[in-house]
This record gives sequence, C-alpha cells and structure tokens, in this order.
Amino acid sequence: MLKKIIKGSKKYSKSDSTVTDAGSRPPGSGNLLSDPNPNVVINHASRPGQGVPNMNSSTPVVPLPPPMTTVEPLPLLRDTPVSERQNLFLRKIQICCFLFDFNDVLKSAREKEIKRQTLLELVDFIQSGSSKITEICQEEMIKMVGINIFRPLPPAFHETTGQVASDPEEEEHYLDPSWPHLQIVYELLLRYVVSTDTDTKVAKKYIDHSFVLKLLDLFDSEDIREREFLKTILHRIYGKFMVHRPFIRKAINNIFYRFIYETERHSGIGELLEILGSIINGFALPMKEEHKLFLVRALIPLHKPKPIAMYHQQLSYCITQFVEKDYKLADTVIRGLLKYWPSTNCQKEVHFLGELEEVLEATQSAEFQRCMVPLFRQIARCLNSLHFQVAERALFFWNNEHIVSLISLNRQVILPIIFEALERNTRSHWNQAVHGLTLNVRKMFMEMDTELFEECQREFAEKEARAQEVEEQRQMTWEKLADLAAERG
Repeated sequence: MLKKIIKGSKKYSKSDSTVTDAGSRPPGSGNLLSDPNPNVVINHASRPGQGVPNMNSSTPVVPLPPPMTTVEPLPLLRDTPVSERQNLFLRKIQICCFLFDFNDVLKSAREKEIKRQTLLELVDFIQSGSSKITEICQEEMIKMVGINIFRPLPPAFHETTGQVASDPEEEEHYLDPSWPHLQIVYELLLRYVVSTDTDTKVAKKYIDHSFVLKLLDLFDSEDIREREFLKTILHRIYGKFMVHRPFIRKAINNIFYRFIYETERHSGIGELLEILGSIINGFALPMKEEHKLFLVRALIPLHKPKPIAMYHQQLSYCITQFVEKDYKLADTVIRGLLKYWPSTNCQKEVHFLGELEEVLEATQSAEFQRCMVPLFRQIARCLNSLHFQVAERALFFWNNEHIVSLISLNRQVILPIIFEALERNTRSHWNQAVHGLTLNVRKMFMEMDTELFEECQREFAEKEARAQEVEEQRQMTWEKLADLAAERG
C-alpha cells in the first residue's frame, strides 16, 4: 500500500513539473498568464522536496504568488505581519525581475525607482537578519540575481573602434548605465553570501557550479565598479563554500589559459589575481602538487602577454607568496622569469626587475646557487641597457642587504660575469645617475674582495687586448684586399 502511495505522488509531481513558476522566466510570460493554477509549486527533480510542504516541519510553506505583470509599489516588509512576509518577499522578488532600458533615462522612470527602492529594502532585510528566509525564497532570490546580472557584456573598446593594437591602459573605460540597479543586486548577493543565517548546505543548491561560471564570465566587464563587487563576492563564495574551491581554482586557470594563449584580452585578470593572492596565502604546507602546477602552467606564463602592466602588481604578489610559502620554488620562479624576459619592451623589463628583487628577498642560498649564472648574465645585459630606467633598476639590487649577502657569498662566480658590464658603464654610459651607481657597485666589489677584483681587471684587460689585436688583424686584412683590388682594377 505504501509503495502505491509513493508511485502516485511521483506521477503527480511529474505532471506538475510542466507548470512554470514566477522566477524561472522573465515576467509577463504568456504561459504564466494563461496558467489556470498559478499557485502550483514545482517539485524540481534536482532539488528533492523543494517547494513541497514538509509534513514533519512546523513551519508552513507558502506557495509562490501569482506572477506580476506590472511594477507597482508594495507594503514594506517590516510593516507586514510575520505570517505574510514570505509571500510579500516573493512578490518583491518578482518586481526585481523586471528589466529596463537604462540608455533612456526618462523611459519607465517610475518603475525603475520602484524597483530600486524594492532592491534596497531587500538588502536591508537580508542584512538585518530579522527573520530567516525560507528555501523557496532563497531560490527565487538567486534566480532574480541571475536575471539581473547575467547578461551579454557590451563590445570592448578595441572591438568597437578597431584599434586592436592600442595600449589597453589608454582605452576608455566603459561605465554601465544600469549600474544604479546592478550595484544593489550585487550588494544583495553579497549580503546573502556573508550572512550568518545563510546555510551553505542549502545555498550551494542555488549558488552552484553553473552560477559560479557565469559569475566568472562577468569579470570581463569593462566597468571597474562591477569587477570590484565581483572580486569581493567570489572571494566570499570561495571562503564560505568549501565544496566549490577546487572548481573555482580550475575555472580561473581556464580563464588564464585562454588569455595567455588565445586572446591576450581580458579586463579582470588583475581582480582574479587579487583573489588568488589571498587563496595562495592560505595554502597549507607541504604544498600540494596541484598548486605547484598552477604556478608553473598559469602564473609564470602570465608574464608573456603584452598588457602585463595592467595586472603585474597582483601577479608579482602571487608569485612572491609562492616563494615565501615554499622557498624551494625560488629556482623554478627565477628560471620562469628568465624564460619570458622581454627583449624589446623596456617598461616591461623594469617590471620584471622589480619582481625579481622581491623573489630574491625570499630566496635561500641553495636555491640562489642553482640559478645564479643565467640570472646574472641577464642582469649584466640589463646593466648595459641604453634605457636608463632598466640599468638603474638593475643597479638598485645592490641596495638590498639580503641580495648583497647572497652575492657576497658567491662573488667568485658572480663578479666575473658582470665585471665587463660594470667597466663598460663606467667608461661610456650616457646617463650620469647610472654612471654614479655603477661606480658605487664597483667600489662595493673592490671592498668585498680586492684580490678577486684585481684578477677580474687583469682578465678584462687581457680580453680587451686580444679584441684589439683581432680588430687590427681585421683592418690589415681589409687593407690588403683593398690594395689587391686597386692593383687589378
């Protein structure tokens, strides 16, 4: 007999599932208006028992109110009896599902203001925690948030102007005209996520993987105000929903891969890196292999794209966090930087030198010794750069006590590599500041190890003499060829 009752209830829920509820499609839908029984609640297969009264619970479940076709002001929640608040809350959610054209300020001005005031009231209601909202209210609220924020983003500046090669830093930033409403919707979502009344076991049904992916897609918005809200919300979701953490990290990885190897265009790389900086800071030791792979496959290759200046500060912080967490990663990071070292972009080179100094500050002697030869070959090239900022930034390394101590311990290897670069600067560099800093570094090495310095001087003099001899031989050869040509001519 019990089995028959269960079977009967399953058939009933299947037939009911064809009825559309108020929050599942935009307001004013034809099916909603023609529905003979608008109070029927859907029993979603993926959310068992949702919307169906629980016979074991003492709290009555109110069915969804009929869909609204117009935006009209409703009574305040605080002035409504507790028994009627859920129904009123759902009706207010329906009002907030209406979308308006914000390109025309005067169009639907009254309805826009009613929606704005309703959104503000919902934010206050969630923030106050005066009464715990039910599951059905949470579901409809998250649906409403999705209807408002998940939208096609307008074309980027470079797409509308055709200036593909322009500097992203100089592009005009787009400000979304619908922000007066969007901001409050984001605020509502944030208050819901951070609320102590929000049960993650319930909330994860609605803030699921699909929702998180759509949220990540919005990071490409050109409106910096929207990206700031998204950054805060995603960070809070990562902190509260532990079940989503691996998925969020993987999804961010995929955004980075597409940016590095396909588009080199994305507005929210800096914000995503800010979130990751906080995440990396919380990694447990010993570090998982997954996190090390993320460093090698995603973070280090982020030094490759041309618009690195837009997010370099956040990237540098993430890289440094890895080295501070596990000093053995210093060699991997330094070799990664050398791999992507810019050849012609001097400003990018200055950024690399700044990051390199931060990494070296967290580097131990053993890791330093593994990479010091290729590292100081590159630094020697920077010392002789005709761009004074590059040469100056490289010389600033000798103002860092930790780096100087590492250099001092390994001076037998390092000084012969950079001695020629120092000598060339003292003789012929055009910039006075670079010339003065070079003399200071040269003096530092002389005081560090006079015997080694003099030996390097002798070797350099011998090398110059050999080079001069080769040059003279070359000149003599050309003169002989010229004489032979003149005799035969």
